[in-house]
Amino acid sequence: MNRVKGIRRHPLKSAAAEHVEAARIGKHGLDGDRTWVCVDADGTIGSAKQPRLWGALLDVDAAYDPDGDGVLVTAPNGLSGAAGTPEADAAVSEWLGRPVTLTRTAPQQLKRHHWWPDEPGMIPEWAADAVSGGDAVVAVRHDAADGRFFDFGPLHLVTTGALDRLSAEHGAAVDPVRFRPNLVLDLPGDPEPGQRLTVGEVAVQVLVPTPRCVIPSIAHRGNPNDPALLKTLAKHHRRDVPDFGRATCFGFYAEILSEGVVHVGDEVVLG
Repeated sequence: MNRVKGIRRHPLKSAAAEHVEAARIGKHGLDGDRTWVCVDADGTIGSAKQPRLWGALLDVDAAYDPDGDGVLVTAPNGLSGAAGTPEADAAVSEWLGRPVTLTRTAPQQLKRHHWWPDEPGMIPEWAADAVSGGDAVVAVRHDAADGRFFDFGPLHLVTTGALDRLSAEHGAAVDPVRFRPNLVLDLPGDPEPGQRLTVGEVAVQVLVPTPRCVIPSIAHRGNPNDPALLKTLAKHHRRDVPDFGRATCFGFYAEILSEGVVHVGDEVVLG
């Protein structure tokens, strides 16, 4: 029987995933997911898509309190504080080595730095002007209705079948943490765009496969740097993204059709 194998929440964008046994999923995704973001001195927001600036953020812990709607941020240096306080800003700033501010209010012009990998095939067709190995400042999606800092869809999923195939292609096990999903589903493969799934109490519809950036290949949460993973992804997982063009993809985004609570072990039904 197909089941939910893992649930991950990311209360602070580009910080480490919080692994939970159950979570409520509303119209805008998991409660508490990507509700906070770091802002740099130049006004851009923190994203490990530029690892030189933000790669270390992937090892910062952020824990969401569903009762109080607060987020406790703890850096590997041992410093911690509630998001929105000077203590949290100081903890993350010291860890990163420069002053940053945590906020859940979007800057007026929401932008981030993006580093384009120099591995052939890792630049999507819709970014044809991008320079391999170059840095760009790009506009960022913000769900103003619920204050979420998503890259695209409100729910990001991967399947065990796709992970198993990728591990075989790569010649080594690939940890799903590298792809920062919300749900890991024990399915033989990814469903297609437009297909519906019932996950516990929640119904979702697949939007598009997830275009990949440099993040899966960089070191975080016990996974070492693995630049060869980008080569594997580009070789085996270049595909069409409906309405956008070709890109190297892994996992998929989904739209939430009905709300509810999802638990690890819940049944997953396709169709």
